[in-house]
Amino acid sequence: MSASAATRRQTPSDIRARKGGAPLVCLTAYTTPIAKLADPHCDILLVGDSVGMVLHGLPSTLGVTVEMMILHGQAVMRGSDRALVVVDLPFGAYEASPEAAFVAAARIMRETGAGAVKLEGGAHMAPTVRFLTQRGVPAMAHVGLTPQAVNTLGGYKVQGRGADADRIREDAQAVAAAGAFAVVLEKVPEGLARDMTQALAVPTIGIGASPACDGQIVVIDDMLGLFSDFRPKFVRRYAELGAAAADAVAAYAADVRSRRFPGPEHVFADEARP
Repeated sequence: MSASAATRRQTPSDIRARKGGAPLVCLTAYTTPIAKLADPHCDILLVGDSVGMVLHGLPSTLGVTVEMMILHGQAVMRGSDRALVVVDLPFGAYEASPEAAFVAAARIMRETGAGAVKLEGGAHMAPTVRFLTQRGVPAMAHVGLTPQAVNTLGGYKVQGRGADADRIREDAQAVAAAGAFAVVLEKVPEGLARDMTQALAVPTIGIGASPACDGQIVVIDDMLGLFSDFRPKFVRRYAELGAAAADAVAAYAADVRSRRFPGPEHVFADEARP
């Protein structure tokens, strides 16, 4: 879907200006059809590295590559014309140095046309955020539970409880001060997320955080109920498409085996009728 004169795609500056305003609606998207469905309703479509687990069956996000992010970023751009498309920088593509991050980010933006990238990490990644933004790469930050660091965090645990709250605060403040146009807060206590939303000058986008955040994001496949074996506490199921799809496939298989499908209306006559 190409942009038209009546439709202007959101920019990082637009998102930053929404601080304290109407909540930002954000969802993940990895394919053109899903992007087409979500785009009319969303301010941000995130091409998350969660694609590795959701679509490719990987055990974590660590096996995702820049090439995979480009492929799915291109698909989402083809299916959207309104939302800001943000593409994750995958594990190993940006941590070594700000220069390495710029090379990866520039390639992703150039080959997808996306409007921004997202990177995980707090105070230690602030110099990278600053390096990117000073060179024309809008960056969204991600603190709290950072899935790429799950091995060092000891699993998918809530971050920022008790004395650890100061670390999360410092992380969020550092990346915001470095130039991030928004900060994702993942799996942090509600009160801490509320406090950080009030303290930061840029929008916060919560996932397992607080309704007080400036926006919310979830993995669209979780929200649609496409998986029956994964039910994170912070996701509301708005549909049960996985069960509906399983029923549809079972009905199709039964019809094929009983020769009820295809029926007369699904086949072509030997001779075309005038």
